[in-house]
Amino acid sequence: MRTLVRTGMAGLAILVMSAALGLVSPAGARAENACEVHWGSLPKGGYGASSAPIADVRGGEHACFDRLVIDVGGALTGGYDVRYVDEVAAAEPGRPRGGAVLQVLVRTDVESPDDTLAAYRPADRRELVDVSGWRTFRQVALSSTSEGGTRFGLGVRARLPFRVFVLPGPGAGNQRLVVHVAHRW
Repeated sequence: MRTLVRTGMAGLAILVMSAALGLVSPAGARAENACEVHWGSLPKGGYGASSAPIADVRGGEHACFDRLVIDVGGALTGGYDVRYVDEVAAAEPGRPRGGAVLQVLVRTDVESPDDTLAAYRPADRRELVDVSGWRTFRQVALSSTSEGGTRFGLGVRARLPFRVFVLPGPGAGNQRLVVHVAHRW
């Protein structure tokens, strides 16, 4: 019995010393590392253009990032460009709120800019998603629609890392452009 107690005490001492030396991570450190991102803040884009209209714009809060989703009523075919800018090219004056601004361009090859927004008519072009109280997003605005595409201004707290990708759906043959902006570096 004494041998078992001594072995248990020795094991506990090794565990405590390992934690003190940083060889074993406490549970809190693992939770903090779960939000590590390696995305960067340089421009991201895909080539091509879409003749599909914008169907919806929505957002979501997550533990490590805020998410913007632009639903396209068809195939996006890689036509997008997302980058930090000083000013978003806009039909309406005004810079989105926030310490930094991401310009999200969905490239289109439609003949009339109005066709791009045929299925999506927001009540307020300056507030597409209610992001009040969100950790990173400050404002989502529809900036302009032209023959080259539709531009959105995404005001964020600071110039933080982001990633961009395309997912299928919702619905058969449709796609969505997804932008994640991390809460921290």
